[in-house]
Formats: sequence, C-alpha cells, structure tokens
Amino acid sequence: MKKLIKKTFLAVILLFSFFVAKAQNKNDTIVNPYEKKNEVILNLIGPLAGGINASYERHLNKKSSLGISIFYIYDNSKEKDMNYSVSPYYRMYFGKKYTSGFFIEGFGMVMSIDGKKIYDTPEKITFIENPNVINFSIGAGLGWKGITKSGFIYGANLGWGKMLFNADKTDHDQVAKFGLNLGYRF
Repeated sequence: MKKLIKKTFLAVILLFSFFVAKAQNKNDTIVNPYEKKNEVILNLIGPLAGGINASYERHLNKKSSLGISIFYIYDNSKEKDMNYSVSPYYRMYFGKKYTSGFFIEGFGMVMSIDGKKIYDTPEKITFIENPNVINFSIGAGLGWKGITKSGFIYGANLGWGKMLFNADKTDHDQVAKFGLNLGYRF
C-alpha cells in the first residue's frame, strides 16, 4: 500500500511539474503588442519634397532603439539640391510604454547634394560649378512617438546636423530632418 501511495504521489508531482513547465512556455511566447522589436515607418513629408522617406527601427530594450532612414528624391522640381540620403540613428525614449513617448536621437547622414550653383550670369542661367557632392554629417534631434494596441505607430520628429566634409563644394553646410510619421510595429 505504501508503494502505491509513493508511486501515485510521484506521478502526480511529475504530471503537475509538466503542466507548470508547459504553462511557463506558453507565457514566454505571448508577446505584448507594445513590446514587438521591429518597425517600418513612412515619413508623410517626403512626398511634399518630391521624394520618399522610409525607415526601419529595431528596439534594443524598452528605452532605446537603432534605426536607419533612407530618403530618395524622385522629383527634382520640388527638391533642387538633395539627391538622396541614408541616415542611421540611435534613439533614447522617455515614455512609459515600450519605446514610445518623447525621445532624443543622435544621427549620422551620408547624402548626395548638388555642387555649388552660379546664378550671376547675364543670361540668368544657373550653372553647377561642381558635380554632385557626397557628404557626411552628424546631428541631433528630438521627437515623439505613439503606438496603438494593434501595432500602428504615429509621431513627429525634427533634427539638425552639420556637414563634416566638402561643405565648400556645395551651397549648404547644414542638414535638417523633419518628419510626420506613420508606421507599423511587428
């Protein structure tokens, strides 16, 4: 009789531990929609400048992320100087939800800009003194991001940077970033 009680007790313990382990595994796979790690973002200001501006962001933890933004100009009648830019960034968030709320960012930017323009001709023709100039800049920015329960994100950001090389070969020595953003977290 004692052996039967011991075997039954051992079987109940093993069965109970199996269900506890299984329940823990199920809880580990449930992901809070706010805590998903990836985002794709479109900047709504991009088409106003004759281009498309898209970003990808990867969350490192609940307060920081890394991302990359690509801006390509397809209509040079609206944006006459810039051709494209690629801008990696790091953001630090101060909101209560996972990577949302107010943030600050540091960014780098590699861009192609038209060379210096000469406007002072009697025929009122614009000439470009230098070919397209590839430049690198660093800068800082700030913004705000919100998220819905279904994973859609919205926000705004702005930033300013200084060109580090070849600024004498173009008409610009600074860069600005503006964004009204919509995206999805997955």
